[in-house]
Amino acid sequence: MAGALRETVDLSEHPDLVVIYLGMRVSSLRGVRTLLRTGPQIEKAVAAEPAGLLRHERIFLSPRHFGMRQYWRDFESLEAWTRTLPHQAWWRDFLKDPGGTGFWHELYSLRGGIEGMYIDMPPLGMGAAMPRRPARGSMFSARRRLAREGEVPEPVVAEADL
Repeated sequence: MAGALRETVDLSEHPDLVVIYLGMRVSSLRGVRTLLRTGPQIEKAVAAEPAGLLRHERIFLSPRHFGMRQYWRDFESLEAWTRTLPHQAWWRDFLKDPGGTGFWHELYSLRGGIEGMYIDMPPLGMGAAMPRRPARGSMFSARRRLAREGEVPEPVVAEADL
């Protein structure tokens, strides 16, 4: 009788690997339209193969909560992509009007560091297991939440505008 095929991953070529989980949850009827509009835009952006994106996977969390998991070569690649179109426009527009949805992400870095962001979301994931606090000041950027060295890029939306 054959045993189970047991495998693991070789991360030696990706010492700065970053895994990010993202989700969007419909909170009103208007949110269905927002989700149906945003989903295809995300798929198109991923199909363009942004620099540093190693893999993108869709995750079904519930009938009104969809997500994705992405593997990035390093934090700098992910951070740079968030400051370009179309991501930059999505984030700016979402912060002005979430369109009947909530959004969250949790980021895990092989090099060290974990961070999460929750916008108009009930407690879930780390945000349910750990105390939540406002994303202001030093908690306004992922780079700062991860305590990464380097210059913090200009935010897509200034903190003062929120």
